[in-house]
Parts: sequence; structure tokens; C-alpha cells
Amino acid sequence: MTTYLSAEQILDAVDLPTEDVPVPEWNGVVRVQGMSGAELDKFQARFIDDKGSASQSRGLEMFRARIVAACVVDADGKRLFRSEAEIKRLGDKSANALTRVVDAARRLSGMTEDDQNELTGN
Repeated sequence: MTTYLSAEQILDAVDLPTEDVPVPEWNGVVRVQGMSGAELDKFQARFIDDKGSASQSRGLEMFRARIVAACVVDADGKRLFRSEAEIKRLGDKSANALTRVVDAARRLSGMTEDDQNELTGN
């Protein structure tokens, strides 16, 4: 017999996965947390143009830095990077390091490679 979850059980579930990712370029480890459904929708909407399609110039601009900023958290689950100035500085970091964190963030957030290609206009 199948037992179905109640709305309360679903809403009370702690379901955002985390993963500690070694980043040797930064001499340490970062905690990456998957985005919630609302956060992923908001993140993806940032890369859609006024006509409702992904714009390559808008999609590629700071993509890695933005997804890292959306998913790197401290031990309490609070985002480390909040301001546009911090995100811009993050974009100046090693592409290899950012990509390593992006790969984990994408996987934990349920974002497929096809989703990423669509957002970046590829």
C-alpha cells in the first residue's frame, strides 16, 4: 500500500541539497547549495530578453559568477555573495575554479546542460 505525503510534510521537508566542493585555486572548500524552485526560476529569468527568449549577450554575461553567487553558502546556508560588486569581482576569478563550482551548483539545482545552453544562447 502506498502512503502519500501530506502538504505539511512536503512543505516542512528540508530538501535543498548541499555539497562541499574543493577549490584548489582558492586554497579551500566552498559549500554549494542547490537552488529552490523559485530561486531557479528567478535565476533563469535574468537571462531572458524582452521577447521571451534567451539572449546570447545577456546569457553569457557573468553567467558563471551569477550561478556561483546564487549557490555558494556559509555553514548556516546564507549566501556569501550578495551585491553586484561582489558578483563582478567573483567574475574575475579563475574560470576553472568557477566552472568546478558551477558544475556542482547546476547538478544540485536540477539545471541540465540543455537548460544552461538555452540560457546562454548556445
